[in-house]
Amino acid sequence: VSSAVRAAAPPPPVVEASSTPAAPPREAVHIHVSGTATVVLIKEGQRMLGYAHTLRYVPMREDLQPQLAAGQNAQRRAIESLAPDEVLVIEARGESDAGTIGDILAMRAHRRGAAGVVTDGCVRDSPSLARMSLPVYARAAHAATLGRLRFPLDTNLPIACAGVLVMPGDLVVGDDEGAMVLPAALAEEVARDALEQEEREAFALERVAEGESIVGLDRLADHRVAEFEVWRAQREPPARELDGPLRRRFPRRYRHCRRWRIWPDR
Repeated sequence: VSSAVRAAAPPPPVVEASSTPAAPPREAVHIHVSGTATVVLIKEGQRMLGYAHTLRYVPMREDLQPQLAAGQNAQRRAIESLAPDEVLVIEARGESDAGTIGDILAMRAHRRGAAGVVTDGCVRDSPSLARMSLPVYARAAHAATLGRLRFPLDTNLPIACAGVLVMPGDLVVGDDEGAMVLPAALAEEVARDALEQEEREAFALERVAEGESIVGLDRLADHRVAEFEVWRAQREPPARELDGPLRRRFPRRYRHCRRWRIWPDR
């Protein structure tokens, strides 16, 4: 259901600019856990982009388990309802003493076209997961099954993954450094700003590698903007350049987001 969730989302209200104060800058929120632990990519070198399909685990209560786990529990319902380009995002309360998903269910998600898995708990079968092309982010690896601590309660509702509120249909982006979540409505704005920032950083890195000081480069100074524009114009068109307005390619909720790339092929 996240496609239904996206379709059901009402359009933003139209208001006069003079009748409302200026909104603060909007930023993507980095998925993290408190303390020093982080949600990390199991297999280095992978990229991820998709819509959030959420799953919530709750603490184990043996007296309720037979009732709540009867038939297809929430974990299996989530897996079997994943649509192409969705990311399974799991709230596991940040616990590291049991797994939240293993290779069989991850493979099923992959075969259904999922774009990735993000959990703030652990995963089982990490060597097998590392051989898959499906990006998987987790706190750590643990061999114990999820029933040691928790059971899956419900799916496709707002959750808190690694301390971040994730809504069904949010965009989830990931690379070697971690995963981020942002509202789908901000996709065009964030993509264009990210492209510009990455161009500027590539220019700065090249100049610093040639021996220049970081002064005026790490934060591009006004007097170097013209030089930067010449440098950019002389480069070959980057592989990550968007071929047409995002609004045309991704109407309303930016469907088919897997075709959108905000990074170069490496």
